[in-house]
Amino acid sequence: MKRFTILTALAAGGLFTAASLAAPEDFVTGPLIENFGAVAPIENQMPIPEDTVFRIAFDVSTPAEVGEINRKFNSAARFLNMHTAAGIAADDIQLAIVIHGGAVQDVSTGSHFTPGVQPANAELIATLLAHGVKIYVCGQSAAYHDIGVENLLPGVTMALSAMTAHALLQQDGYTLNPF
Repeated sequence: MKRFTILTALAAGGLFTAASLAAPEDFVTGPLIENFGAVAPIENQMPIPEDTVFRIAFDVSTPAEVGEINRKFNSAARFLNMHTAAGIAADDIQLAIVIHGGAVQDVSTGSHFTPGVQPANAELIATLLAHGVKIYVCGQSAAYHDIGVENLLPGVTMALSAMTAHALLQQDGYTLNPF
């Protein structure tokens, strides 16, 4: 009840804009990645400086439902689309995805998938890689799930561990995306 009262007060006070109440049909893909990473147009009140360079690492441990796209992989596509639409040059957006836990199966050709059927994340992973996104798999999680380098989708890199990948990315100026 308290939440409803706060939301009602905010709406009555005009603190929600039309863009913040976007409906699902208002979300579109592109301008950089088509078919993935849908975003809504927003009236941005937090300016992004012209010289901004993003170096962001996404941490992914939760696997997708079988046959579904992993939401965190799609979030990386959203980040690219939303910021290029906001005027940031694609070359100034450097992303990495560090995958561990059960999510390692989302970038393998193994256990989640029916032989001869393309894994659900394969197209998105190939698209992200084509746009310069670095994708690392925790070798420790991969070993636990009996996934070898030969089982990874093309372009995905095996790291010693997720901890190692994050430490090296941080030393290289990447910050961790908390979502």
